[in-house]
Amino acid sequence: MRTRYGAQPNPAGGFDFRVWAPRQRSLRVRVQHQEYTFRQESEGDFFLNVPDAVTGQDYFLVTDTGADRPDPAARYQPKGVHGPSRLCDGSAFNWTDSSWKGLPLKDYVFYELHTGAFTDRGTFDAIVERLDHLADLGITAIELMPIAEFPGRRNWGYDGVSLYAPHSAYGGPDGLRKLVDACHARNFAVVLDVVYNHLGPEGNYLGEFAPYFTAKYQTPWGDALDYSRPEVRRFFVDNALYWLSEFHIDALRLDAVHGIFDDSPKHILQQLSEEFTAAAQVLGRQAWLIAESESGDVRDLGIDAIWHDEFHHALIPILTGNRRGYLRKYGDTKQVAQAATEGFVIWESSGPFHPTELVSFIQNHDQVANPCLGDRQGSMLTFRQQQVAAAVLCFSPWLPLIFMGQEYGETNPFLYFVSHTDAALVEAVRTGRRAEFASFYETREFPDPQDAHTFSRCRLDWTKLNQRPYLELFSTYRDLLALRKRLTWPAKGQVKARYAETSGWLVLTRPDAILVANLSDSPVDVDLGAARGELLWSTTPAPVIANSNLSIEPWSAAIYTSS
Repeated sequence: MRTRYGAQPNPAGGFDFRVWAPRQRSLRVRVQHQEYTFRQESEGDFFLNVPDAVTGQDYFLVTDTGADRPDPAARYQPKGVHGPSRLCDGSAFNWTDSSWKGLPLKDYVFYELHTGAFTDRGTFDAIVERLDHLADLGITAIELMPIAEFPGRRNWGYDGVSLYAPHSAYGGPDGLRKLVDACHARNFAVVLDVVYNHLGPEGNYLGEFAPYFTAKYQTPWGDALDYSRPEVRRFFVDNALYWLSEFHIDALRLDAVHGIFDDSPKHILQQLSEEFTAAAQVLGRQAWLIAESESGDVRDLGIDAIWHDEFHHALIPILTGNRRGYLRKYGDTKQVAQAATEGFVIWESSGPFHPTELVSFIQNHDQVANPCLGDRQGSMLTFRQQQVAAAVLCFSPWLPLIFMGQEYGETNPFLYFVSHTDAALVEAVRTGRRAEFASFYETREFPDPQDAHTFSRCRLDWTKLNQRPYLELFSTYRDLLALRKRLTWPAKGQVKARYAETSGWLVLTRPDAILVANLSDSPVDVDLGAARGELLWSTTPAPVIANSNLSIEPWSAAIYTSS
């Protein structure tokens, strides 16, 4: 599936180069040490075929001022965001997943990970070595935080600027293809987090070539991307199709779509959804779009599922006592019940949600690093509290997401980190992050995002899996995910809730099972009437039952069949 922009092999030989550059009077490309001049076509497109260009050669675009610039649609940036681009032939990779057709969305159990911090080596290849662990856990989809080329070797990925180039430090394009191929061999889907609301501040040369941005709308990152322009729309829609076709990615998680502004007759997300779905059908695969949206419901734009932050917001203040910042509006059992049965609690919705339309979690990269100051639940909660949280997450009807290390109670923090080269930018990042989350850091030292130690502290400690109680918590998640797979898939509205705001107990009922959870420090008695059947799972060996009353200990949970 050929995209419009970038350098791509020509079937007749060499490489075709196309750049949207209306702000350039002339444009050249230097392949190795030989320069060639583009011809300008309509609408500011510059095109050139270099018949003797071959895969593996490096090239720069040379602007009309003589500046060397990487290709805005470069497929590989082996020397970073300021270095030369490298010619790649995506069709040369030897895929082994020809029988892979994707997974239905209802079968997704997500595992979000940061490639650099997931292992000591921090590469795509190193992730492959841990796939058996994830298979044993019961994961069906790995979700990669953004991997587009960003400045330096340490970054969350949301500062990417070469959006078509898998990060060089992680293993580049073929490293990503090997990971996806290995995942499909294990019947794992691969979800990629992509950023279509802004580009990072360092190495962002798009504005030198064309008016990609507009001051008409402002985002937390500055001027918004100008989706009123067809060329901008093409650049980003093609990026989604590129991941789908050339890398066999199964789903995209669209970062912060509330930062995407478009008053065109057809919203950019609608166009993206239509073309993405059509391309997946042509390829004979199931593929999905999932959005993060702080502005509420975006299902009417063709988005398949939405990140369910309010599930986290409702439950975590009860567990941790943290009611700072945006968590101050949450933290009672009624909200947990609503989040687990209806969906949104405070945010607006266009109607009831189907179970496949929300992705729920009790940890993710943002919710660990921001309101929890980098502290993971493994360092804040008791073992029993972690078990109860896992039970509520896995029993809820929504698609569950587990953040790397959550499954065994990792205690190493997950903090915000960068490795910019511009000193003024580094200070701006420090100041901006400190101001944005000041309400959470009133009594804590703010970790320096630029310090390499900040990043190294975030790596998972895999030796914990050989120790108690980490191994026991892993078994809890494994058992709960296995049980979830056996339960009847609920239809919209089939999960019901009862709760007590004062005593903190919660009962969730699915078509064939009941969860009873005590989200408090005191024992409680819960009347289950005739609904309770066989005990399927519990945090304690044998919950005490008298008549129809279940006596449940503090921070405990039990799952029964429904009679």
